[in-house]
Amino acid sequence: MSDPSVQAPAPARVATQEAPALRGAQTPRGVWRLAKALTGFLLLLPFALLAAPWQQNVRGEGQVSAYAPLERRQTVEAPIDGRIVRWWVAEGSEVSAGDPLFEITDNDPLLIERIRDQLDAAQSKLAAAQAKARSYDEQVKAYTEAKSLALLAAGQRIQMADQSVTAAERGVEAADMTNHTADLNFERRKELKRDGLASEREWELARLEQRRANAEFERQQAALAAARLNKTALVADQGKVQAEFDAKIRSAQANREGAMSEEASARGAVSELQVRLARQETQRMTAPSDGTVFRLIANQGGEIVKAGDPVVVLVPNTDAMAVELWVDGNDMPLLSVGRKVRVQFEGWPAVQFAGWPSVAVGTFGGEVRLIDTTDDGQGRFRVLVRPDEDDIPWPSRHFLRQGVQARGWVLLEQVSLGFELWRQINGFPPVIAKTEPDGRAGSSPAAGKKKAK
Repeated sequence: MSDPSVQAPAPARVATQEAPALRGAQTPRGVWRLAKALTGFLLLLPFALLAAPWQQNVRGEGQVSAYAPLERRQTVEAPIDGRIVRWWVAEGSEVSAGDPLFEITDNDPLLIERIRDQLDAAQSKLAAAQAKARSYDEQVKAYTEAKSLALLAAGQRIQMADQSVTAAERGVEAADMTNHTADLNFERRKELKRDGLASEREWELARLEQRRANAEFERQQAALAAARLNKTALVADQGKVQAEFDAKIRSAQANREGAMSEEASARGAVSELQVRLARQETQRMTAPSDGTVFRLIANQGGEIVKAGDPVVVLVPNTDAMAVELWVDGNDMPLLSVGRKVRVQFEGWPAVQFAGWPSVAVGTFGGEVRLIDTTDDGQGRFRVLVRPDEDDIPWPSRHFLRQGVQARGWVLLEQVSLGFELWRQINGFPPVIAKTEPDGRAGSSPAAGKKKAK
């Protein structure tokens, strides 16, 4: 049995020999400090992000278009029925306003001459109708003048009859006075004869004078009645003359209206034939504006096209570009004219951070210029966006052509990222703008709930 005191120092020597190796395997203090710093940063980062600003936005998709409606894609239609006999352009051709596009002819080569013959006949008919209308118009004028003269003459005859009636009335009054005097004289002679103061002859002469006065009185009364009857007849004749001339004038006016109707019908036929002739003579169609030929729809030679059928699709040149964005109806009340927009064009390298537009790369600034008053039938509303003059300019039309797909983010209010996450988790709408028509300050949905309580 060995002594324990003798074997005790052996482990101590081993520990002393292994101490340098253990010290070499320990983590340096600098690494521990860095790890603690990173851990603290990662723990504090979510809280810091919750307080970071966030730009609310409404997203929409659409395409590049022209701002002016007349500068958007146009369709050139066939003016007449016929065949395309010649093309001056091909797809992709650059044209200027007035440059010829295509030539079309009718199937009947003599159609223009026949239309001209019809036009000459219609013009002759129009001239005849005009002459007829003028003739009836002159008749109306002649009848009107004759009526005035006849009524004037009838009026003068009535005035003469009035004077005759007046003269007859004066004669009746004079005869009445003479008759009364003769009656008095006869009565006096009769009394004198009874008393023997007058002779038989004086009495007979007084009686004869009385009878003459009575006869003259009756004659004057008859003359007065005749004068009055003559005046009545003249007044009736005046009415008859007026009625006869009124009937003639109305008949002439009716004939004139019929002639004017014929004239209007002939004028319409002439206008229609002139339009047909102009369309047939306009067989060479030209470009309505500067642009690029997009599609040739009709074929040359064998294909028959009708008037109004599309033949050429032209895309006009324009520097006033715009973007048509379609947004959901739920987001439409949040939009207003003048709001800023970030636009990303298809095929244009871009890195977009919707909430942080200041760090977006490859996007362009825009401004809302128009919001449609009604949807497209599917609950979407069109928003027309123009370039923002305070931002970098959009690419030129050589790179940014009509029809290029685009995405846009209409910028709303700026809130914290924490509020935005809380809003989206709860499904609340974005913050209402402070410029709403109701005049109330914008508030979050939570604030609205508190106010309702």
